[in-house]
Amino acid sequence: MGAQRRSSQPRPLRGLHGVQLVHHTSFQQKLTSEGGFQLSNNVNSEAPGDDRRLSMQFEDNDNLKISGTTWPHDHLRRIWQMRPGCLRSVVQCSHLGDQSLAETTANVLTSIPFIFLGIQAPRRRLSDKLYANSLVGVGVASSLYHTSRGEVRKVFRWADYAMIATTAVCLSTAIRNENPKLLLAASAVLLPFQPLLVSAVHTGMMEVTFAKRVVSEPELRKAHDLHKASSVVGAALFIADDLFPRTPYLHAAWHLAAAVGVATCSKLLK
Repeated sequence: MGAQRRSSQPRPLRGLHGVQLVHHTSFQQKLTSEGGFQLSNNVNSEAPGDDRRLSMQFEDNDNLKISGTTWPHDHLRRIWQMRPGCLRSVVQCSHLGDQSLAETTANVLTSIPFIFLGIQAPRRRLSDKLYANSLVGVGVASSLYHTSRGEVRKVFRWADYAMIATTAVCLSTAIRNENPKLLLAASAVLLPFQPLLVSAVHTGMMEVTFAKRVVSEPELRKAHDLHKASSVVGAALFIADDLFPRTPYLHAAWHLAAAVGVATCSKLLK
């Protein structure tokens, strides 16, 4: 029977590596944690010791994942997964955080300085008021994020980084005399989807403006030196928090470094 069944396979498919026709397959269906389902089947080829597993996973966003062999797009997918945090959507960031009550308390306490900095920031012009209010929003959104649990945590995660991006836009607008309308429009469109990218662009603009102001206003040099030191430390902590998400208190330390950097930026508004 086995010989007859094997000979009944179409001749054009015989001898092709990785192609095998079977009359009876035993697929197993398994629900995934993402709300989709997974079909899997053990395929034993005629070659001894060659046991490969074919797995197809359908996710709730209609994406299909196929594993069991190496495809060219698998290498591209691995490279894409290694992209920096600023190119990811917020919900895909690897920060876990708040693994204990002590860590949650530290993250909330280090979020409060942003509220105080927003209250004390200059409010002479409309752009100054928008920046000051956005700083208060950063402290509130961060506190809500770190105290939340469950599905609503994803919403506050987005709100946290959206407020950071909003603050960066408001600050660059407040300290610069000219702001291209096209850039502001693009920032407004991208902010809900790529808040970290918007933050990076406007923070870079602010850094350039700060450096130029130091040349014409030497009294800002001390604040600028402190700002540069806090920015380097903050960037290192942000990257470390992304690479080692289970390390406790890294996120709280980043809060403190960022708060110092924000405090020095207020000098530009006076």
